Amino acid sequence: MTVATPGRVLVFARAPEPGATKTRLIPALGAEGAARLSERLLRRTLDLAREFKVELWCTPSADHPAFARSQRVMNVVLKTQRGADLGLRMLAGLESALAEAPWALLIGTDCPELTAADLHQAAGWLEGGADAVLGPAADGGYYLIGLRRARSALFTGVSWGTERVLEQTRARLTAAGCRWQELPVRRDLDRPEDLNRFPWLRERGGLAC
Repeated sequence: MTVATPGRVLVFARAPEPGATKTRLIPALGAEGAARLSERLLRRTLDLAREFKVELWCTPSADHPAFARSQRVMNVVLKTQRGADLGLRMLAGLESALAEAPWALLIGTDCPELTAADLHQAAGWLEGGADAVLGPAADGGYYLIGLRRARSALFTGVSWGTERVLEQTRARLTAAGCRWQELPVRRDLDRPEDLNRFPWLRERGGLAC
């Protein structure tokens, strides 16, 4: 059930298609196993956000059966990502959401350590007047960003996919005079060695190949 909140949670996700998703995990899981894990992480992320109004931003399109299942079961709004790179796609999604809502949180599906409490904490900070919220990732990126206003400087010219993303984002928030809060550092699941950090995924059969 959705709580009475005016904000949005945007979940960015790639269609769980074998060979096209979680490609760095294919050596450990195979193409089919990596795709199944991707869909499982998608379902888990949507479940964490179930008390919010959720927009599922899909790539390369919203036509994949996994997205249709998510819309039917989780009652999410499907959107298609648009933009030449990750930053521009994120900016477009946030601009769209913030045209209708006073704040928005944007998350991916790659952080098994993300909790519903993290989302509520971030929403509370934004509702309390913070300009932004960051969820720092252990690899130097971030697993969550929340804003009250879309700021193009946060998403253009950023070294996406490197350990500099968080550092650059903090510097740009400072330069813009923003007041922001940060959640605890969390770890993403991106590489085969990361699988050992999340044994509960194996215990529940999520990685069966």
